[in-house]
Amino acid sequence: MTKIQKENWFDFDVCVATPDMMGVVGRIGRILGPKGLMPNPKSGTVTMDVAKAIKDIKAGKVEYRVDKTNICHCPIGKVSFGPEKLTENLTTLMEAIIKAKPAAAKGTYIKSLVASTTMGPGVKVNAQKF
Repeated sequence: MTKIQKENWFDFDVCVATPDMMGVVGRIGRILGPKGLMPNPKSGTVTMDVAKAIKDIKAGKVEYRVDKTNICHCPIGKVSFGPEKLTENLTTLMEAIIKAKPAAAKGTYIKSLVASTTMGPGVKVNAQKF
């Protein structure tokens, strides 16, 4: 904790904590929060089963969120993955989004789907396929 505060050490991707340690981690919340590293119960990084959380994260657990304009931004892989792996990841993501559809939502839930590289042009994908 002092290393993060004094040396600005951010050589980690995810921070996992137990609920009783959140008081300690909360002290450096101003540093971790803006970088998106603050543990959060919604994302599964505040848990009593730290070993399971780390195992899930290492296995490639990805969380997706919807911005204020109802657009979901989520990585599905890297360019080096190849078409089969990217297709598999996209299918898994779309199944998770459709499974999370609220019961009150009527009509078309997914209107369009575009895949793109980080700074590249988008390629439209048929959303009806899912």
